Amino acid sequence: MKKLVLAGAILGTSISAFANGVVAIPDANDPIVTKFAELGVTVKQISPSPVAGLKELITDKGVLYASADGQYLMQGTLIDLNNRNNLTEQALNGVRQAGLAQYEDSMIVYKAKNEKHSITVFTDISCGYCRKLHRELDDLLEAGITVKYLAFPRGGLQGSGYADLMNVWCAKDQQEAMTAAKSGADTKVMAGCHAPVAEHYQLGQSFGINGTPAIILEDGTMIPGYQPAAALAAALEANKSS
Repeated sequence: MKKLVLAGAILGTSISAFANGVVAIPDANDPIVTKFAELGVTVKQISPSPVAGLKELITDKGVLYASADGQYLMQGTLIDLNNRNNLTEQALNGVRQAGLAQYEDSMIVYKAKNEKHSITVFTDISCGYCRKLHRELDDLLEAGITVKYLAFPRGGLQGSGYADLMNVWCAKDQQEAMTAAKSGADTKVMAGCHAPVAEHYQLGQSFGINGTPAIILEDGTMIPGYQPAAALAAALEANKSS
């Protein structure tokens, strides 16, 4: 039971990475690696944290902090109060950018004719705010914002939500299938479908996503939840000028 409780708690953690020194690829016999493996968590990278005695870990469930011997675990956001900086959020940006780059070829893309910016959205078919954002697609495209979709079935890798996203990603015309599904139409079952929906979902989990839509800007900043097209355009322009 302890393993299930801890592993479940870890799922909601957001990512942090690479902020505090040289990243070390962990040895298989590292006590952090072995103890976290008992929780069902894979430690991919270990680096120093700004807090003495704590290591920053990149895992398949997000970022965690641990003592060097793996005995103590911390999760949450690390903030520099002197400078009023959210160090976890700052560190996230590059990690998100690198993660998204691996899945560029499997995104469903609505490209703006006069592209100025792009956003990447983890989306679900049945999500009301995902549908609302999609209804503003023309406004986003008109503003020069390309929209790229990745799949994030809110119910996990079981049930109709997952199946619907698989059908959309395997459709001959993905854009048409996405728009139809978000308008409430049933998806067409695609036999022999091998879309990377599970991989998208796992990527989103590693970003700390637990709801949709989750919008990632060009610099890796994540906006959790719906934002109107005008607000997104303003945020992208602000990031560009900062």
